[in-house]
Amino acid sequence: MLTIEKTLAEIEVLHEKQPLQDHPLFSRIVEGDFNKRQIQEYAKQHSIIPLHNHNYHGPLYVVCPNYKWRARLAEVVYEEGTGRLYSDGVPHNELYMEFCEDLGIPRKEMENVQFCAESIAIGNYYKTICSRNFLEGCSAHMLAGERQGVGWLTTFANQMRKHYGLTDKGAKFWIVHDKADEDHSSIGVELLGEFAKTEDDLRMVIETCRVTLAMSKLFYDGTMRCMDELA
Repeated sequence: MLTIEKTLAEIEVLHEKQPLQDHPLFSRIVEGDFNKRQIQEYAKQHSIIPLHNHNYHGPLYVVCPNYKWRARLAEVVYEEGTGRLYSDGVPHNELYMEFCEDLGIPRKEMENVQFCAESIAIGNYYKTICSRNFLEGCSAHMLAGERQGVGWLTTFANQMRKHYGLTDKGAKFWIVHDKADEDHSSIGVELLGEFAKTEDDLRMVIETCRVTLAMSKLFYDGTMRCMDELA
C-alpha cells in the first residue's frame, strides 16, 4: 500500500535523478562558460517564473478548500508581493529586477521579454495546474518546482558573483529564495496528510511531480538553446 512516507520517498528519488545543479545549463553557469549576452538571456527566460509568480501562487490561494491553508498561502503571496517576511520589504519581483540590472539589462527590456516556446510552456503549465486542483497544484509548485535547488542557490549566487560580476544586491534574489523555497517545499507531510485521502491521490501527487520535473527540464533545455544561439 502506498503511504505518505513512501510517496515522499518516491518524490525524493525523482529529485535525485534530476538535480538542478547537474543540468548542463546550471553547471555551465557556475563554471563561467557563458558570455555576458548569454547570461542576460538566461535572466530574461528565467523571469517567466519570478516575475509572473502571482499567476501561479494566486490561483492556488483561490482553489484552496481549507481556510487554514489559505492563510498560509496568503503569507506566500504576501511575501512575493511585499518581501516583508524574508527580504526586508523588497518584493521578490523587485529583487529579480535588481538581479537583472546587475547583469546590465534595462527594466524596460525585462518588461518586454520575447520568451522561447519552452518558457511559454512552463508558464502555461503552472497557470493550468495551479488553477485546477489544490493538491495537484501544490504538489507541482512546492513539492516539485520549489524543491529544486534548495540548499544550492546560495552557491549558485556566489558563482554568479565570481564569473559574471554580480554584486551583493544582485545576488540577494537567489539567497532569499534559498531560504523561502526551503520553507515552502518542506510542507510535504502536512500537505498529503490533509488533502491526499486515497491511494489514487498519492499516485497523482507522484505523477504530478514527475511531469513537473520533466517540464522543468524542457524549460532549462530551451533556455540553454537560446543562450547557445548567442555564442
